[in-house]
Amino acid sequence: MDLARHASHPADSRGRRHAEPPARLRDDYQRDRDRIVHSTAFRRLVYKTQVFVNHEGDLFRTRLTHSIEVAQLGRSIARGLRLNEDLVEAIALAHDLGHTPFGHAGQDALHDCMREHGGFEHNLQSLRVVDLLEQRYPAFDGLNLSFESREGILKHCSRRDAERLEAAEPHGVARRFVDGTQPSLEAQLTNLADEIAYNAHDVDDGVRSGLLQADQLEAVPLLQRHRAAAVQVHPMLGGRRLLFEIIRRMLSEQVHDVIDTSADRLERDAPIDAWAARTMGPLIRFSAPLRDEITELKRFLMRELYRHPQVMATTDAARSVVRELFAAYVDRPAEMPEDFARRDDPLRAVADYIAGMTDRFAAREHRRLTGRDAFAGGMNDAGR
Repeated sequence: MDLARHASHPADSRGRRHAEPPARLRDDYQRDRDRIVHSTAFRRLVYKTQVFVNHEGDLFRTRLTHSIEVAQLGRSIARGLRLNEDLVEAIALAHDLGHTPFGHAGQDALHDCMREHGGFEHNLQSLRVVDLLEQRYPAFDGLNLSFESREGILKHCSRRDAERLEAAEPHGVARRFVDGTQPSLEAQLTNLADEIAYNAHDVDDGVRSGLLQADQLEAVPLLQRHRAAAVQVHPMLGGRRLLFEIIRRMLSEQVHDVIDTSADRLERDAPIDAWAARTMGPLIRFSAPLRDEITELKRFLMRELYRHPQVMATTDAARSVVRELFAAYVDRPAEMPEDFARRDDPLRAVADYIAGMTDRFAAREHRRLTGRDAFAGGMNDAGR
């Protein structure tokens, strides 16, 4: 692998919290990726909401398909910048492991339930999953990932949470939120790949659902620009093929823009190694004109899709499910599996248990415990 000098080189990794002998055929970041793919939390992502709850359609994105798309886009950008593709892939595949059922609605509800007890945030929960909650190995809890993978998973962190994590792990994965430095270039890159992926697939899923119409898309400068370019080359193109071509062109432009803009910035600032790059502010970025267009697209999606009455009705029901599950398990901890019910911190145990649920397992548990179906039309009864 021909890596740039400012890339994250596996030989320079800060290592794992629990020392392990090296793997025969894989470097540390490849090993991290493989552990993530084989984890229970990763498999659960297939039935966790992105925008549309699992029972609303088989072809909408889930947290799993979203994570795979982020990994694909991230690897393409990393290849263009000679950064570490394996580290990018590990971060991308793990970044949503801590997400609750029902997407951000579930997270918001669980945070409200835990507000007086440390709150809940899915980035912190993703780190908690890989550090503690996965129990697959005889010598340690969690997946024992490398420092660089763990740091990249912690995309956001409040000052209060960062100071708490820093006290438990001095100069650890939360240090950058305290001292104002940056994560690895690979982590910066994955953050943008995440944004590229969800903007594109939310447009696609919004149109597929019927909640977004073609004439609405024409009001968004980024989408209209690529529509005009597609129609110029393919004047008879229409329907979903035209939409796919718009999205394909939009994805390609964003990937190439990040590569070109970041390459210029890296050449200008010339970090001598991966650690020097962390002190220079964000180096992986969009150009200013494209960033403005992406911001306008995000505003459009917030206004026309995420706050659409049909979406809001579903998310309101999802919040009720999470709140009522939380109350039920707090009152009756024996309803949870024994390893959760007997923990010393009962409220955090309830939060961990609910956060690990898929959409349909949470809905099924809610029906079992309350006798009510929160979602019109019901859900598939496949297990957690």
